[in-house]
Amino acid sequence: MNDFRPNRFQILPVVIKNLLIINGIVFLAQNTIGERFFSMEDLFALHTFQSDLFRPWQLVTHLFMHGNLGHIFSNMLALWMFGSVLENHWGPKRFLSFYFACGIGAALAHMSVLFIENQQMLNAFHHLSNSDADVQAFVNKYPPMATVNTLQGLIDSRLNEATIGASGAVFGCLAAFGYLFPNTLIYFYFLIPIKAKWFVLLYAAFELYSAVRDTAGDNVAHVAHLGGALVGLVMVYMWNKRNRNTFY
Repeated sequence: MNDFRPNRFQILPVVIKNLLIINGIVFLAQNTIGERFFSMEDLFALHTFQSDLFRPWQLVTHLFMHGNLGHIFSNMLALWMFGSVLENHWGPKRFLSFYFACGIGAALAHMSVLFIENQQMLNAFHHLSNSDADVQAFVNKYPPMATVNTLQGLIDSRLNEATIGASGAVFGCLAAFGYLFPNTLIYFYFLIPIKAKWFVLLYAAFELYSAVRDTAGDNVAHVAHLGGALVGLVMVYMWNKRNRNTFY
């Protein structure tokens, strides 16, 4: 049995190093340039297909944007912890293709759910009567932001909501790590030892529960996390299909 602790990993692989640097630069730009010259979020964050702000490159660029310091720190820490092991195991080219495949897969999973939810909202809006009761029921179901004063503004605000973060790709790395190194100990909160396979399963169960529960005010893209993990699991399974002697 191998123990895995972040401070025991001494080498920073080239892809991981560059991903950390790029994410750091983009986060710095978000908090310095911000909206001065153009909206970075409108241009590079992920938007639903139904939004006028959607651009194809957002499937990749949203992976390098983060909401706050805690968001980027947790994602980059997990990327370093699990991604470094995978890059050393596979090499930089395979790991890089894996990382982006998981990130794009997570984005597509998230956008599929958004498409269905938004289509339901649009259908309800188009069949909305003029009665005050119906309008109030619609607003209660799709709560507007504080700056939204009209129903059309509510529709636009929801369609133009942005999704950012590398979490989907990171969850793919976590799933692959759990598959390849199932008995390796991960120290949860750096204190509690738990085998990687159980950590991945419990985390996936929590994300599934959170996605199904869909708590009001929860702005975490749980389906994206699950989508990234699923893509990562399928890819590592296919790559490892003929070589089942690499489990630790």
